[in-house]
Amino acid sequence: MAKMMKAFVMEGIGKVGFTDKPIPEPGPNDAIVKTTRALVCTSDVHTLKGAIGDRTNLTLGHEAVGVVAKLGSEVRGFQEGDRVAVNAITPCFHCQNCQRGYTSQCEDMLGGWKFANTKDGNFAEYFHVNDASANLTPIPHSISDDTAVYACDMMSTGFMGAEHANIPLGGTVVIFAQGPVGLMATVGARLLGAGLVIGVDGVAKRLEMSRHFGADVTLDYTQVDPLEEIRKLTGGVGVDSAIECLGGQTTFEACVKATRPGGTISVAGYFGHGDSVDIPRVEWGVGMSDKVIRTGLCPGGNVRMSRLLGLIERGRVDPSPLTTHKFAFDDVDKALHLMETKEDGVLKPLIVFNE
Repeated sequence: MAKMMKAFVMEGIGKVGFTDKPIPEPGPNDAIVKTTRALVCTSDVHTLKGAIGDRTNLTLGHEAVGVVAKLGSEVRGFQEGDRVAVNAITPCFHCQNCQRGYTSQCEDMLGGWKFANTKDGNFAEYFHVNDASANLTPIPHSISDDTAVYACDMMSTGFMGAEHANIPLGGTVVIFAQGPVGLMATVGARLLGAGLVIGVDGVAKRLEMSRHFGADVTLDYTQVDPLEEIRKLTGGVGVDSAIECLGGQTTFEACVKATRPGGTISVAGYFGHGDSVDIPRVEWGVGMSDKVIRTGLCPGGNVRMSRLLGLIERGRVDPSPLTTHKFAFDDVDKALHLMETKEDGVLKPLIVFNE
């Protein structure tokens, strides 16, 4: 009889609960990881509300670290008992899209996003990792699980937003929305050499965190018109780069309007509502402004993850202040509700599993 584990599942749109599932078995190229820490993401809220369609008995969660419990026969470079981080995106690294360099779009659009989408996620005592040689990453001894888990999505996605923004050395960049991804985009912009980093949000605590993570100027959109202030800060020309970190029509439009001709709009947000996204026609130069709109999905793989963990290890970034709440695994439903309501100043709830 298969050994069982506890899992937190989406029973259907808007419905969640705990259930017992068999502990998964690895295929030859796969691994099973015993979960030690996980993070709850706003993406989990979007999924639960039906943004990617209905799901039944699907284990939620896509940001987790743990200990290798079992390895497939063909997995090399790891041993049972190793502490590992696993990116939210787990490509195969073999298909045409992966070989073309678009690993997050593995096999099909968004296909690298498997956890809590096309397979069980990691709000469970154990989780399955495909193509483990490429998707497991050792956690350095000096980094705690509480901190390493941020490399799995928040750092990779936020930094991607900055990387895709084509920020000139010494250039100007604005980041709209200073949630966890936006804060990591702020760090990334600073690391990439931006000369002026502007953070925009409407929550005082998040603006304070924005300054902590490297914003030179913060703008509270409930108090000022961000676009007017950006024009003043840039001498009327607009920013070189704008990063959208909310997934909203208003913030996307603001990015297009804030960017100077030839600038780049980098989208890191998850647009979980509506059937289309409108581009402001005039500020887009009626289609001829040389503005680039770049999108992307959290880059995965152990090379990416090793670099991110290296930034933590060498003190370039400490994402741990993003953790505003901690919950035991038995209370993950409370953490998910908190991410939906955004109450109590929440940024990220950390889920602690029995070790």
